[in-house]
Amino acid sequence: MTTEAPWLVPDWPAPARVRALSTTRQGGLSQAPYGLADGSPGGLNLGTHVGDDPSAVAGNRARLAARLPAAPGWLEQVHGCAIATEDQFAADGVVPQADASIATTPARVCAVMTADCLPVLLCDRAGTVVGAAHAGWRGLCGGVIESTVARMGERAGAQAEWLAWLGPAIGPQAFEVGAEVRQAFLAQALPEEAGPVDSAFRVGADGKYFADIYALARIRLARAGCTAVYGGDACTVSDAQRFYSYRRDGVTGRMASLVWLAA
Repeated sequence: MTTEAPWLVPDWPAPARVRALSTTRQGGLSQAPYGLADGSPGGLNLGTHVGDDPSAVAGNRARLAARLPAAPGWLEQVHGCAIATEDQFAADGVVPQADASIATTPARVCAVMTADCLPVLLCDRAGTVVGAAHAGWRGLCGGVIESTVARMGERAGAQAEWLAWLGPAIGPQAFEVGAEVRQAFLAQALPEEAGPVDSAFRVGADGKYFADIYALARIRLARAGCTAVYGGDACTVSDAQRFYSYRRDGVTGRMASLVWLAA
């Protein structure tokens, strides 16, 4: 992952026509608590639903759009597994309720917003289709990654080979969960996945566990036929300078991870 302040550019061997970036909390207009880590203005909050000044969010989105070939296809994310296609991006002014999107048309920008949940960017090696998935633990356990790859496969064909990049998310040292989360993943695991899934949970205190959402995502990506996985090395909770974190701050902004095809 390389930095083009205030953007993060995925370090993955995607085809030349596949473009991607992930925003940070830096480089915008928002003020505290949506600003910078030291409390000063300048936050690039992109979420319209978190209580920030609407004019600041609009300005932040305009700054991002200036870096893109078109405005992103924003989603109303609900921690589910619904997939939006490019023809639904702001169709008739309606933001689709979905947690992933796919596109085959150049300059149609797939986007997901996060502040601890895992953003997963996807493409095929031929560079014919891209996708972005919002993988909180509920969506991840429910199959949002597999659903996204399956829909992409309808466009790319059965022989497609997949690449994935895992963006900034809550790290394994910070993601404390209840025993029910571990049990939910174990209940969904295939026989050969049981051991790796169990290893993705470290015992904590008082019946709690620490979950490695990156490891869990790699397991689900492999199930979907994607073993070329990159990223997964940034923790939103521990890096307050660069990232918003709902788990750390409660009231906070949202970042975006985006992928599209160049013309």
